[in-house]
Amino acid sequence: MNLVRAELERLSARRFVQLMVVLLALAFAVTAATTLAGSHKPTSAELSSARAQAAEMLQRKEDTHQACLARQNGTLPPGYTDEYLPADCSEVDPIRQDRLPIAADYLPGVFSFEQQARPLLYFLIAFLVLFGFLVGASYIGADLNSGGVVNLLLWRPRRLTVLGAKLGTLLGTVLALAVAASLVYLATFWVIGQTAGLAGQLSGDFWRSLGAIHGRGLVLVLLATALGFAIATLGRHTSAALGVAAAYAVVWELGARLVMEIVDARRPDRWMLSSHIVAWLNGEVRFWDNQLCTSSSGTGSCSGFYSLTWGPSLVVLLVITGGLTMAAFATFRRRDLI
Repeated sequence: MNLVRAELERLSARRFVQLMVVLLALAFAVTAATTLAGSHKPTSAELSSARAQAAEMLQRKEDTHQACLARQNGTLPPGYTDEYLPADCSEVDPIRQDRLPIAADYLPGVFSFEQQARPLLYFLIAFLVLFGFLVGASYIGADLNSGGVVNLLLWRPRRLTVLGAKLGTLLGTVLALAVAASLVYLATFWVIGQTAGLAGQLSGDFWRSLGAIHGRGLVLVLLATALGFAIATLGRHTSAALGVAAAYAVVWELGARLVMEIVDARRPDRWMLSSHIVAWLNGEVRFWDNQLCTSSSGTGSCSGFYSLTWGPSLVVLLVITGGLTMAAFATFRRRDLI
Protein backbone atom coordinates (compact mmCIF):
# COMPACT_ATOMS: atom_id res chain seq x y z
CA MET A 1 0.00 0.00 0.00
CA ASN A 2 2.89 2.37 0.76
CA LEU A 3 4.33 1.63 -2.68
CA VAL A 4 1.04 2.45 -4.40
CA ARG A 5 0.70 5.66 -2.39
CA ALA A 6 4.23 6.66 -3.30
CA GLU A 7 3.59 5.97 -6.98
CA LEU A 8 0.36 7.95 -6.88
CA GLU A 9 2.22 10.94 -5.42
CA ARG A 10 4.96 10.63 -8.04
CA LEU A 11 2.41 10.44 -10.85
CA SER A 12 0.38 13.43 -9.69
CA ALA A 13 3.55 15.51 -9.16
CA ARG A 14 4.82 15.08 -12.74
CA ARG A 15 4.64 18.31 -14.69
CA PHE A 16 3.82 16.52 -17.92
CA VAL A 17 0.79 14.86 -16.30
CA GLN A 18 -0.33 18.20 -14.91
CA LEU A 19 0.12 19.78 -18.34
CA MET A 20 -1.98 17.08 -20.00
CA VAL A 21 -4.74 17.54 -17.43
CA VAL A 22 -4.72 21.29 -18.12
CA LEU A 23 -4.90 20.63 -21.87
CA LEU A 24 -7.80 18.23 -21.29
CA ALA A 25 -9.68 20.86 -19.30
CA LEU A 26 -8.84 23.52 -21.90
CA ALA A 27 -10.10 21.39 -24.81
CA PHE A 28 -13.27 20.68 -22.85
CA ALA A 29 -13.82 24.36 -22.05
CA VAL A 30 -13.22 25.50 -25.64
CA THR A 31 -15.60 22.87 -27.03
CA ALA A 32 -18.33 23.76 -24.55
CA ALA A 33 -17.90 27.51 -25.05
CA THR A 34 -17.96 27.17 -28.86
CA THR A 35 -21.09 25.03 -28.71
CA LEU A 36 -22.82 27.44 -26.35
CA ALA A 37 -21.91 30.47 -28.46
CA GLY A 38 -23.17 28.84 -31.67
CA SER A 39 -26.51 27.63 -30.34
CA HIS A 40 -29.81 29.15 -29.31
CA LYS A 41 -33.13 27.99 -27.94
CA PRO A 42 -35.46 27.35 -30.91
CA THR A 43 -38.63 29.40 -31.11
CA SER A 44 -42.09 27.95 -31.65
CA ALA A 45 -42.03 29.09 -35.29
CA GLU A 46 -38.67 27.40 -35.88
CA LEU A 47 -39.90 24.17 -34.33
CA SER A 48 -43.09 24.17 -36.41
CA SER A 49 -41.17 24.79 -39.62
CA ALA A 50 -38.62 22.09 -38.78
CA ARG A 51 -41.35 19.54 -38.00
CA ALA A 52 -43.08 20.35 -41.30
CA GLN A 53 -39.84 19.89 -43.26
CA ALA A 54 -39.11 16.60 -41.50
CA ALA A 55 -42.63 15.33 -42.26
CA GLU A 56 -42.27 16.38 -45.89
CA MET A 57 -38.95 14.57 -46.25
CA LEU A 58 -40.40 11.45 -44.63
CA GLN A 59 -43.31 11.55 -47.09
CA ARG A 60 -40.86 11.82 -50.00
CA LYS A 61 -39.05 8.74 -48.79
CA GLU A 62 -42.34 6.87 -48.50
CA ASP A 63 -43.37 7.97 -52.00
CA THR A 64 -40.06 6.77 -53.42
CA HIS A 65 -40.49 3.39 -51.74
CA GLN A 66 -44.04 3.02 -53.04
CA ALA A 67 -42.90 3.93 -56.56
CA CYS A 68 -40.19 1.28 -56.37
CA LEU A 69 -42.72 -1.34 -55.29
CA ALA A 70 -45.06 -0.26 -58.10
CA ARG A 71 -42.30 -0.70 -60.64
CA GLN A 72 -41.66 -4.22 -59.39
CA ASN A 73 -45.38 -5.02 -59.66
CA GLY A 74 -45.63 -3.43 -63.10
CA THR A 75 -48.12 -0.81 -61.92
CA LEU A 76 -45.87 2.24 -62.26
CA PRO A 77 -47.88 5.14 -63.80
CA PRO A 78 -46.97 6.04 -67.42
CA GLY A 79 -44.43 8.81 -67.74
CA TYR A 80 -42.96 8.23 -64.28
CA THR A 81 -39.14 8.40 -64.38
CA ASP A 82 -37.69 5.37 -62.63
CA GLU A 83 -34.02 5.78 -63.50
CA TYR A 84 -33.19 6.82 -59.94
CA LEU A 85 -35.04 3.95 -58.28
CA PRO A 86 -32.78 1.18 -56.91
CA ALA A 87 -33.04 -2.44 -57.97
CA ASP A 88 -33.66 -3.50 -54.36
CA CYS A 89 -36.60 -1.58 -52.88
CA SER A 90 -35.49 -2.36 -49.34
CA GLU A 91 -32.72 0.21 -49.82
CA VAL A 92 -35.31 3.02 -49.84
CA ASP A 93 -37.72 1.49 -47.33
CA PRO A 94 -38.10 4.10 -44.55
CA ILE A 95 -38.60 1.36 -41.97
CA ARG A 96 -35.18 -0.11 -42.77
CA GLN A 97 -33.31 3.21 -42.57
CA ASP A 98 -30.84 3.75 -39.76
CA ARG A 99 -32.66 6.93 -38.80
CA LEU A 100 -35.64 8.90 -40.07
CA PRO A 101 -35.78 12.67 -40.59
CA ILE A 102 -36.48 14.57 -37.39
CA ALA A 103 -37.08 18.22 -36.61
CA ALA A 104 -33.55 18.73 -35.28
CA ASP A 105 -32.20 18.07 -38.79
CA TYR A 106 -33.81 21.31 -39.95
CA LEU A 107 -32.81 23.58 -37.10
CA PRO A 108 -29.54 25.25 -38.14
CA GLY A 109 -27.70 26.96 -35.33
CA VAL A 110 -29.43 24.88 -32.66
CA PHE A 111 -27.41 22.36 -30.62
CA SER A 112 -29.20 19.03 -30.27
CA PHE A 113 -27.89 16.83 -27.47
CA GLU A 114 -29.57 13.76 -28.95
CA GLN A 115 -27.75 14.20 -32.27
CA GLN A 116 -24.40 15.52 -31.05
CA ALA A 117 -23.83 13.46 -27.90
CA ARG A 118 -22.25 10.55 -29.78
CA PRO A 119 -19.80 12.65 -31.89
CA LEU A 120 -18.86 14.64 -28.78
CA LEU A 121 -18.21 11.43 -26.87
CA TYR A 122 -16.05 10.11 -29.70
CA PHE A 123 -14.01 13.32 -29.55
CA LEU A 124 -13.51 12.95 -25.80
CA ILE A 125 -12.51 9.28 -26.14
CA ALA A 126 -9.95 10.16 -28.82
CA PHE A 127 -8.42 12.81 -26.55
CA LEU A 128 -8.38 10.45 -23.56
CA VAL A 129 -6.72 7.72 -25.65
CA LEU A 130 -3.98 10.17 -26.60
CA PHE A 131 -3.79 11.34 -22.98
CA GLY A 132 -3.42 7.80 -21.65
CA PHE A 133 -0.80 6.79 -24.22
CA LEU A 134 1.40 9.86 -23.61
CA VAL A 135 1.05 9.80 -19.83
CA GLY A 136 1.73 6.05 -19.71
CA ALA A 137 4.83 6.40 -21.86
CA SER A 138 6.24 9.43 -20.03
CA TYR A 139 5.52 8.03 -16.56
CA ILE A 140 7.78 5.00 -16.89
CA GLY A 141 10.07 6.43 -19.58
CA ALA A 142 11.18 9.38 -17.47
CA ASP A 143 11.86 7.14 -14.46
CA LEU A 144 13.94 4.70 -16.49
CA ASN A 145 15.91 7.46 -18.17
CA SER A 146 16.57 9.49 -15.00
CA GLY A 147 17.40 6.60 -12.67
CA GLY A 148 14.25 6.97 -10.60
CA VAL A 149 13.45 3.26 -10.95
CA VAL A 150 16.88 2.34 -9.60
CA ASN A 151 16.35 4.52 -6.53
CA LEU A 152 12.94 2.96 -6.01
CA LEU A 153 14.39 -0.55 -6.22
CA LEU A 154 16.84 0.28 -3.44
CA TRP A 155 13.82 0.80 -1.21
CA ARG A 156 11.72 -2.08 -2.60
CA PRO A 157 14.10 -4.55 -4.34
CA ARG A 158 11.42 -6.50 -6.19
CA ARG A 159 11.37 -5.59 -9.83
CA LEU A 160 8.08 -7.09 -10.89
CA THR A 161 6.30 -5.74 -7.82
CA VAL A 162 7.60 -2.25 -8.48
CA LEU A 163 6.71 -2.33 -12.18
CA GLY A 164 3.30 -3.84 -11.43
CA ALA A 165 2.59 -1.13 -8.85
CA LYS A 166 3.54 1.53 -11.38
CA LEU A 167 1.27 0.06 -14.04
CA GLY A 168 -1.63 -0.53 -11.64
CA THR A 169 -1.43 2.97 -10.19
CA LEU A 170 -1.24 4.44 -13.69
CA LEU A 171 -4.28 2.51 -14.95
CA GLY A 172 -6.34 3.27 -11.86
CA THR A 173 -5.55 6.99 -12.03
CA VAL A 174 -6.27 7.26 -15.74
CA LEU A 175 -9.53 5.34 -15.33
CA ALA A 176 -10.72 7.57 -12.48
CA LEU A 177 -9.83 10.69 -14.43
CA ALA A 178 -11.50 9.39 -17.61
CA VAL A 179 -14.73 8.51 -15.80
CA ALA A 180 -14.89 11.87 -14.00
CA ALA A 181 -14.04 13.84 -17.15
CA SER A 182 -16.60 12.04 -19.31
CA LEU A 183 -19.41 12.44 -16.77
CA VAL A 184 -18.75 16.17 -16.36
CA TYR A 185 -18.34 16.51 -20.14
CA LEU A 186 -21.66 14.87 -21.02
CA ALA A 187 -23.50 16.59 -18.18
CA THR A 188 -22.30 19.98 -19.40
CA PHE A 189 -23.57 19.41 -22.93
CA TRP A 190 -26.84 18.02 -21.59
CA VAL A 191 -27.32 21.29 -19.71
CA ILE A 192 -26.48 23.23 -22.90
CA GLY A 193 -29.10 21.21 -24.76
CA GLN A 194 -31.69 21.92 -22.08
CA THR A 195 -31.02 25.64 -21.72
CA ALA A 196 -29.58 26.88 -25.03
CA GLY A 197 -30.52 24.22 -27.55
CA LEU A 198 -32.63 21.13 -27.97
CA ALA A 199 -32.41 18.07 -25.74
CA GLY A 200 -34.18 15.71 -28.16
CA GLN A 201 -35.82 12.40 -27.38
CA LEU A 202 -33.56 10.90 -24.72
CA SER A 203 -35.08 7.44 -24.49
CA GLY A 204 -33.73 4.43 -22.68
CA ASP A 205 -32.28 3.08 -25.92
CA PHE A 206 -30.38 6.35 -26.41
CA TRP A 207 -28.77 6.19 -22.97
CA ARG A 208 -27.97 2.49 -23.32
CA SER A 209 -26.28 3.11 -26.67
CA LEU A 210 -24.33 6.05 -25.27
CA GLY A 211 -23.35 4.03 -22.19
CA ALA A 212 -22.10 1.17 -24.38
CA ILE A 213 -19.89 3.55 -26.35
CA HIS A 214 -18.65 5.10 -23.11
CA GLY A 215 -17.76 1.70 -21.63
CA ARG A 216 -15.94 0.59 -24.78
CA GLY A 217 -14.15 3.92 -24.86
CA LEU A 218 -12.90 3.48 -21.30
CA VAL A 219 -11.53 0.05 -22.18
CA LEU A 220 -9.76 1.57 -25.18
CA VAL A 221 -8.25 4.31 -22.99
CA LEU A 222 -6.86 1.69 -20.58
CA LEU A 223 -5.43 -0.35 -23.45
CA ALA A 224 -3.74 2.74 -24.93
CA THR A 225 -2.31 3.63 -21.52
CA ALA A 226 -0.89 0.14 -20.99
CA LEU A 227 0.45 0.13 -24.56
CA GLY A 228 2.35 3.39 -24.08
CA PHE A 229 3.69 2.12 -20.75
CA ALA A 230 4.84 -1.19 -22.27
CA ILE A 231 6.57 0.30 -25.32
CA ALA A 232 8.38 2.92 -23.22
CA THR A 233 9.50 0.17 -20.83
CA LEU A 234 10.89 -1.88 -23.69
CA GLY A 235 12.63 1.16 -25.21
CA ARG A 236 13.71 2.62 -21.84
CA HIS A 237 12.57 6.08 -22.95
CA THR A 238 9.39 8.05 -23.60
CA SER A 239 10.53 8.80 -27.15
CA ALA A 240 10.53 5.06 -27.90
CA ALA A 241 6.74 4.95 -27.57
CA LEU A 242 6.32 8.11 -29.64
CA GLY A 243 8.65 6.76 -32.31
CA VAL A 244 6.86 3.42 -32.51
CA ALA A 245 3.46 5.12 -32.78
CA ALA A 246 4.67 7.47 -35.52
CA ALA A 247 6.42 4.67 -37.41
CA TYR A 248 3.36 2.45 -37.27
CA ALA A 249 1.09 5.23 -38.54
CA VAL A 250 3.39 6.15 -41.45
CA VAL A 251 4.77 2.74 -42.43
CA TRP A 252 1.73 0.53 -41.89
CA GLU A 253 -1.47 2.57 -41.74
CA LEU A 254 -0.40 4.75 -44.69
CA GLY A 255 2.36 2.90 -46.54
CA ALA A 256 1.10 -0.67 -46.26
CA ARG A 257 -2.47 0.40 -47.01
CA LEU A 258 -1.27 2.08 -50.21
CA VAL A 259 0.68 -1.01 -51.25
CA MET A 260 -2.34 -3.24 -50.59
CA GLU A 261 -4.49 -1.01 -52.76
CA ILE A 262 -1.90 -1.15 -55.57
CA VAL A 263 -1.70 -4.95 -55.54
CA ASP A 264 -5.49 -5.28 -55.05
CA ALA A 265 -5.21 -7.22 -51.80
CA ARG A 266 -8.44 -8.69 -50.46
CA ARG A 267 -9.94 -7.09 -47.37
CA PRO A 268 -7.00 -4.80 -46.56
CA ASP A 269 -8.77 -3.01 -43.71
CA ARG A 270 -8.79 -6.11 -41.51
CA TRP A 271 -5.00 -5.78 -41.15
CA MET A 272 -5.19 -2.23 -39.82
CA LEU A 273 -5.31 -1.51 -36.12
CA SER A 274 -7.45 1.57 -36.72
CA SER A 275 -10.15 -0.62 -38.28
CA HIS A 276 -10.31 -2.81 -35.18
CA ILE A 277 -10.46 0.26 -32.94
CA VAL A 278 -13.46 1.60 -34.86
CA ALA A 279 -15.11 -1.84 -34.86
CA TRP A 280 -14.66 -2.11 -31.09
CA LEU A 281 -16.11 1.35 -30.43
CA ASN A 282 -19.09 1.00 -32.76
CA GLY A 283 -19.75 -2.71 -32.30
CA GLU A 284 -19.38 -3.29 -36.03
CA VAL A 285 -17.91 -1.54 -39.05
CA ARG A 286 -18.45 -2.31 -42.75
CA PHE A 287 -15.89 -1.93 -45.53
CA TRP A 288 -16.12 -2.10 -49.30
CA ASP A 289 -13.81 -4.34 -51.32
CA ASN A 290 -14.41 -4.70 -55.06
CA GLN A 291 -12.16 -7.76 -55.11
CA LEU A 292 -14.90 -9.72 -53.36
CA CYS A 293 -17.01 -9.53 -56.51
CA THR A 294 -14.32 -10.31 -59.12
CA SER A 295 -15.28 -13.97 -59.16
CA SER A 296 -19.02 -13.23 -59.16
CA SER A 297 -21.03 -14.75 -61.98
CA GLY A 298 -22.79 -11.45 -62.63
CA THR A 299 -26.07 -12.41 -61.00
CA GLY A 300 -26.00 -9.32 -58.78
CA SER A 301 -25.86 -11.34 -55.56
CA CYS A 302 -22.46 -9.94 -54.54
CA SER A 303 -22.57 -6.80 -52.40
CA GLY A 304 -18.81 -6.24 -52.03
CA PHE A 305 -19.12 -5.40 -48.33
CA TYR A 306 -17.47 -7.17 -45.41
CA SER A 307 -17.68 -6.47 -41.71
CA LEU A 308 -15.49 -6.38 -38.64
CA THR A 309 -17.30 -6.96 -35.35
CA TRP A 310 -16.37 -5.97 -31.82
CA GLY A 311 -15.52 -9.49 -30.57
CA PRO A 312 -12.59 -10.34 -32.88
CA SER A 313 -11.44 -6.71 -32.76
CA LEU A 314 -11.27 -6.79 -28.97
CA VAL A 315 -9.22 -9.99 -29.16
CA VAL A 316 -6.77 -8.29 -31.52
CA LEU A 317 -6.41 -5.27 -29.22
CA LEU A 318 -5.97 -7.45 -26.13
CA VAL A 319 -3.40 -9.69 -27.81
CA ILE A 320 -1.28 -6.75 -28.97
CA THR A 321 -1.46 -4.88 -25.67
CA GLY A 322 -1.10 -8.00 -23.51
CA GLY A 323 1.80 -9.33 -25.57
CA LEU A 324 3.77 -6.09 -25.37
CA THR A 325 3.02 -5.71 -21.65
CA MET A 326 4.23 -9.25 -20.91
CA ALA A 327 7.35 -8.62 -22.98
CA ALA A 328 7.97 -5.41 -21.03
CA PHE A 329 7.73 -7.23 -17.68
CA ALA A 330 9.96 -10.06 -18.90
CA THR A 331 12.58 -7.61 -20.21
CA PHE A 332 12.45 -5.45 -17.09
CA ARG A 333 13.06 -8.49 -14.91
CA ARG A 334 16.38 -9.34 -16.60
CA ARG A 335 17.61 -5.93 -17.78
CA ASP A 336 20.60 -4.07 -16.38
CA LEU A 337 19.09 -0.78 -15.21
CA ILE A 338 22.33 1.05 -14.54
